[in-house]
Amino acid sequence: MKSKFFKIGVVGLGYVGLPLACELSDKYITFGFDVNKKRIEQLKVGFDVNSEITKKEIIKPKLFLTDIIQELKDCNIYIIAVPTPIYKNKHPNLTMLKKACNLVGKYLRPNDIVIFESTVYPGTTEEFCIPILENSSNLLCKTNHKSSNNTFGCGYSPERVNPGDKNKKITNIMKITSGHDKTTSRIVDELYKSVIKAGTFNVETIKIAEAAKIIENTQRDINIALINEFSKVLNKMGINSNDVLNAAKTKWNFLDFQPGLVGGHCIGVDPYYLAYKAKKLGISPNLILEGRNINEQMYKYIAIRFKKGVEKKGIKFKDCRIIIFGFTFKENCKDVRNTGVLNLFNQLKKMGARPEIYDPFAEISSDKIYQKIKFIQDLKSNYYDGGILAVKHNCFLNKGKLEDIKNCLKSKNFIFDLKNFFPKEYVDDQL
Repeated sequence: MKSKFFKIGVVGLGYVGLPLACELSDKYITFGFDVNKKRIEQLKVGFDVNSEITKKEIIKPKLFLTDIIQELKDCNIYIIAVPTPIYKNKHPNLTMLKKACNLVGKYLRPNDIVIFESTVYPGTTEEFCIPILENSSNLLCKTNHKSSNNTFGCGYSPERVNPGDKNKKITNIMKITSGHDKTTSRIVDELYKSVIKAGTFNVETIKIAEAAKIIENTQRDINIALINEFSKVLNKMGINSNDVLNAAKTKWNFLDFQPGLVGGHCIGVDPYYLAYKAKKLGISPNLILEGRNINEQMYKYIAIRFKKGVEKKGIKFKDCRIIIFGFTFKENCKDVRNTGVLNLFNQLKKMGARPEIYDPFAEISSDKIYQKIKFIQDLKSNYYDGGILAVKHNCFLNKGKLEDIKNCLKSKNFIFDLKNFFPKEYVDDQL
């Protein structure tokens, strides 16, 4: 298959699929599919609710957006970029991946190629996805030893998007590529290389590509857990962790991680995929799970430390009004799914306080878990007993914004800075 004949269908138009479809459509006829009809209607007029992609980037002559899967039937390359969350028991939830495979499989023709971008544990593409595609299409997946007019190709290229980061666009981040057979691997690599300015890194097998993705986020999770634990120790010793980290960063090989809440769809989820697979293999993933446990329990530590700080200032904690600045799972990103701030809010409420959320950047869904949270649109003057700076949005940063923050607090107040928004002398405590 030559690149000039590529006709691409991207399945799933979230933070991963949409920017990819927009970039591919600069060179190839590209169809973007999503089951969310409202999402498609918004995108057709150039509106991305996530504020990641501009109207100019969406409205293009070679990009066709649809919620009707049949409109992708003439594509010869399908890229599946659907979410892979976890269940309440922390096991992988591959429901959306299974549905996507069934949808695409119905329209697969000989020599078509299916590429997966969803994050999974090593072996998922070949052991879970390919059998579904084969069953739905009545075709076989190509291997290095079997290729015929009755086969399709399969590849894997893990997503590396960074929501909220306007400097690290999809084209500026090197892409890992792979294929189930050598021919498909070469074609997958050529496809991404044609749009990714940073280049590609082609690996020998799909399992290597899957493992590379999942270890990236697991490594980050464990490193943040280490710093979170370190922060607790330093606090007991009366030492500011930010001062220590700034000093340590002067060494060339020190890894720059900050303490705090860990949420989102990657760091807060991917380690469980790796742990699940490890257990299946009879390996106890103790370090992976302990890192997850430390990070998942940070909200309790923060709530207790905040309570102590409030009471030390002579403020009664029960019924004290708290304003939390920021609710999204990371800075400068509208997405609130899997945010660590949710647990912090609920914990403060459980402990008897009256917390509220202020985040002009957040896109709050109608999900039940958000219905009992008090979100405010405007800050009241001289109203709150305490403030927590939780998410480091650009809109909160600078000394002028600090004055706005302080104006909404009573004269006797306590400010806890979780993300080092401001110099330590401007706040009461830092994580």
